[in-house]
Amino acid sequence: MAEDKELKDYRMRLLDRFEQASAEFCTACRAVSSPHAPMVEGGWNVHQLAAHVWDVDLQAYGQRMRRILAEDHPSFENYDADAWFASRYDASVPLETMLAEFEARMAEIIPVLRNLPPEAWNRMGQHQVQGDLSLQTWVERGLAHVEEHLASVRSAGA
Repeated sequence: MAEDKELKDYRMRLLDRFEQASAEFCTACRAVSSPHAPMVEGGWNVHQLAAHVWDVDLQAYGQRMRRILAEDHPSFENYDADAWFASRYDASVPLETMLAEFEARMAEIIPVLRNLPPEAWNRMGQHQVQGDLSLQTWVERGLAHVEEHLASVRSAGA
């Protein structure tokens, strides 16, 4: 029983941090005075980074979480973020539009995840390259992705 409580506590802390990191990412992006200025010389700007986080949630992590909850053992194609960015990035999409949509998706999925029965966290999806991965793994990866890019915005002093 202690293991069950520890696992439940871990998952709730995971969701707390996912919610917090997502909000912090959006706040950090909004605080940038010039979102189209490179964060580092020759590097991405905050607008590009926000577009990337927004799309990866939509096309990969967030979508996979939702599909695992809605379908029995869904299959996921490999998602190439670089290819998407090269072919579909649109600098004219307002930063606020992307951030607001990302926040709305987080506001929708986090409460759903909080109210799942323990066994739902073990539901699996089949990734084309990585094999079977659980809902919990996709949540952990989604959080890691947001935290990685939050750190990028913060380290650039943006």
